[in-house]
Amino acid sequence: MSRRTKMPNGLRLTTYSDPKGVERTWEHGERLTRPKGCDIDGVGVAAILQDPNHPQSEPRIVLQKQWRPPVNATVIEVPAGLMDPGETPEECAIRELKEETGYVGAVVSDRTFQITPIMFNDPGFCNTNLRMIHVTVDLSRPENKTPQAELEENEFIETFSVPLKDLWGECIKFEQQGYAIDARVGTLAEGIEFAKRWKLS
Repeated sequence: MSRRTKMPNGLRLTTYSDPKGVERTWEHGERLTRPKGCDIDGVGVAAILQDPNHPQSEPRIVLQKQWRPPVNATVIEVPAGLMDPGETPEECAIRELKEETGYVGAVVSDRTFQITPIMFNDPGFCNTNLRMIHVTVDLSRPENKTPQAELEENEFIETFSVPLKDLWGECIKFEQQGYAIDARVGTLAEGIEFAKRWKLS
């Protein structure tokens, strides 16, 4: 059992009992934008560029550079955004990808790999959560030849891509260049590197 109290500084104070029955408190943030009836705040989009006309070309992952005031740095991220009321995670992913990058994508056809379990960004500090949606972008489609982002007035995003297999090494280079790495990008890169080194296939 626990109870939450709103703090003057905008944070929350949760009072709870630990496994030994000792009453404790925890100060934390709380996102308030989650749509009613929805179990997540938003989605991250792992979008892979593919060209059917060049089947030998290596897959590339769509990334972004975006200034983030809370960390006082430009962050390497995947496209992402908050859920709209009545929207499915898959619909949110396709919408956010189009708005932020201009690319028109499709959720991968393999139903066992379309969407991740709910993941919490920083559970020691706040309740923010998301699902990652796996999307492919067909570069042979006319609308993906010269994609144009539909950014909001306060969004300043630079979209680019890197070879998926090189993501780990690229993250190291980005950090050396002074960029911050979003945990979603870093975790994807680490997973790919684990698969290579431990020969998981």
